[in-house]
Amino acid sequence: MSEQSFVQSGQPRRRHLAERLVHAMELAFDAETVGSQQGFLQGLDPRIKLIAILALIISGVLTRSLTVLAALFLLALVLAFASRITAARLCKQVWISVLLFTGVIALPSLVVVPGLPVWQIPLVHWNVTYQGLRSAAFLVGRAETSATFALLLVLSTPWTHVLKAMRSLGIPVVVVAILGMTYRYIFLLLQTATQLFEARRSRMVASMDGPQQRRMVIAAVGVLLGKAFQLSADVHLAMLSRGYRGEVYLLHDFQIRRRDWFALLSALTVPALILCFQI
Repeated sequence: MSEQSFVQSGQPRRRHLAERLVHAMELAFDAETVGSQQGFLQGLDPRIKLIAILALIISGVLTRSLTVLAALFLLALVLAFASRITAARLCKQVWISVLLFTGVIALPSLVVVPGLPVWQIPLVHWNVTYQGLRSAAFLVGRAETSATFALLLVLSTPWTHVLKAMRSLGIPVVVVAILGMTYRYIFLLLQTATQLFEARRSRMVASMDGPQQRRMVIAAVGVLLGKAFQLSADVHLAMLSRGYRGEVYLLHDFQIRRRDWFALLSALTVPALILCFQI
């Protein structure tokens, strides 16, 4: 986690930490812009959308058919296209990271799960089994499908509407308040960290060695932690003085229309059919 000074030594320029923090904030603000566009998911009631997405995620977890799982993933792509969410965004924000994480977990199952051998790894002579391939495909497929549906919900719905929908469906107010404050504090901490690293960068006139860089990063983390505690106390007092009691209030009122009921019925039919055919 090194910082680059203004003095360039002929090496290729790398993105420093402050730019990475700014880039993370830009991605979050861009997600809010996607949620305000005209699209299929954007036009649904947030409460209906939350239940429908949850039903589709449960469908992906319940199914024991790779064909059904692939169909659900294809449905997620269709919903993304209808909601003006590009595949490039999904690939960059979900697919690659989920594949790397679940792939490492699923890789041992190729040779650990007993079954019919389909291929032998050279040198080590380990047998890759059909059952192991199937188990790995289920793990990766379920993770990719569930993460894609979850991202579609977040990208197509403003975060405040998601919180209000959760509260309307009976989610405890403590959970909703924690999620709302966590979301806001992420931005505040990102902004504070960006200011700290930009201030340090503007005062650098030469490159620092490894120990100096580590000391600077540790000092910045300590300052950021102190600012976070102070900011949390100030924000809590400000919220209490303005009448905050944990409830999420918005000027926008939710209205369920005919197409919302149709979307909900369609989404609930998927897990019902999966359960009926697998019993």
